[in-house]
Order: sequence, then structure tokens, then C-alpha cells
Amino acid sequence: MSPVSGSNNGTPRLPVAVIGTGLFGTSLVERLLADGYPVVVHNRTREKADPLLERGARWSDTPIRDCQRIIFSVYTTDQVAEILERMNGLRRGQIVLDTSTSDPQLTAEMGQRLAKSGVDYLEAPFSGSSEQTRNRQSTALVAGEKAAFEACQDLWSCLAAKTFYVGAWGNAAKMKLVTNLVLGLNRAVLAEGLVFAEATGLSREDALQVLLNSPAYSRTMDAKGPKMVQGEFTPQARLAQHIKDVRLILEEASRGGASLPISSVHLDLLEQAEAAGLGDLDNSAIIRVIENPSLRSFAERR
Repeated sequence: MSPVSGSNNGTPRLPVAVIGTGLFGTSLVERLLADGYPVVVHNRTREKADPLLERGARWSDTPIRDCQRIIFSVYTTDQVAEILERMNGLRRGQIVLDTSTSDPQLTAEMGQRLAKSGVDYLEAPFSGSSEQTRNRQSTALVAGEKAAFEACQDLWSCLAAKTFYVGAWGNAAKMKLVTNLVLGLNRAVLAEGLVFAEATGLSREDALQVLLNSPAYSRTMDAKGPKMVQGEFTPQARLAQHIKDVRLILEEASRGGASLPISSVHLDLLEQAEAAGLGDLDNSAIIRVIENPSLRSFAERR
């Protein structure tokens, strides 16, 4: 499997709808605006979209009717289904792009259901944080009808550094779970390594510099290492959201008869962090429960 990239080839930029203007949805809108796309936005709470309206996006109460291509940036595919039902207005020939990290069975069912109405559904989760997506450093994982995927080549070129087409509905959700498993464990291992370094009398700053320039290096260290060292956990991707992803990972593994012992420990740590009130912080805040046994004790008492 090789990554592909799109090209605008002089194609006029038609309006694109983005539904959901949280951390990730905002980064998608900013990418589209930067590339000159007219962007129509909608969010459950309109005030959260105001900064994007100031930058040139247009609000719509009927984004599904306004645009041929609709990008959903919400929590789960169930929410995509609920919004589609509530808003109505889908018509034959439209393309729905779902960037959520969801259950592969649900995304496959969604694709089949929309296909009966002549609507193309593309699973399109991104591997990368909102900040990486804003800087076009993320990887798009796309599944669905090949013709619909090719019709969105200009969007992949705009939104992602690399794009992988992975075939049938369900495959993109599965591939996203694979990437999130490894990314999440990379974060947890980095956190434990920095705590271990400090326990031996080394500084976290020095340990991170060595790790960044050693065979132990992972790209996770670039984004999450400084946050862990500085104790600055402004969210790029919330810890609570990764809990949902790890639960999906373990459910999917169970369906396939696989045992994931390290991910089970990871989920326990994340749940302890959430119980200690860290759920809305960046996922790098997992270091807090590793470095502070009292937080783990507090979580266990709840």
C-alpha cells in the first residue's frame, strides 16, 4: 500500500461544509480556508464557530443542503447518523466524509445505508492531532467507493500530508485504531521514561533531548515531550477522547480473538487519569498519574 496525494488541477473550489467545530473540526476549517475554499460551518453551539466566521467561514443552519461535500468532525459515527437524520436534505450524488474514530461495524453499516440513497460515504479519520492537522502534517486514512475517494483528491491534498486509501468501509476505522494503539502507547512509554529519568536523578529536559536523538525516538516525542517536560497540557487531543479509542481498540481485538495486555494496562491508566479530573486536558497528561501515586489512589477510591 502506497500513500497518494491529490492535485487541484485547476478545478474550481466549490463550497465545502464542515459540521463540528471542536479542536479537530476547527483545524480542518483553517486548512480549507488557507487553501482558498469557501467553507460552510455548523456546530451544536454556534458561539464556538464565531472565530471561524471571523476568518471567513460562513454559518449555515442547513449545511447538508448547501454543499455537495460534507465533512463531519464529531465524536462518533452514531452522532453523524443522528445529525443526518435531524437535518435531512441529503440527495443523490453527495459525498459524506466522516472523520470520527468509530466502531468499524458502525461505519460499514453507515456506508451501506447511505449507498441505498445514492449518497457516497467515505470514512476519513486522520492520524494526527489538531495542531498537526492545522499544519498539514497528519495522515488521512480513507475507505469507501474508489470513485468517491478520487473525486475528493483535492481535499486530501489540502488537508493531509499523506493519504492512504484502504478499501472497503470499515477498513479506515480499523486502521485508525491500529495507529491510535501505537500512538497512545508511545505517549505512555514516553511519560514513564521521563518519570524514570527523574527518579534516577536526571532532568526530564536532558532525558528528552537524548531520546529525541537516539534509536528510542518516535514522532510522538516532538509534540508530547515538551508538554510533559513543561507540565503544559492545553489540549491538542483530549485525554478523555483517547479513552474512547482504547475501549474501541479492545472491543475490536476481542471480536478478532486477540489479546492486547499492554493496551489493557493503558486503559486502566487513562481511566485513573480521567477519574482524577484530567480528562479534558491533553492526552500527554497521562504522565500525571504515572508520576503521582496519590492520583492513582484517589482514582481507585472513586
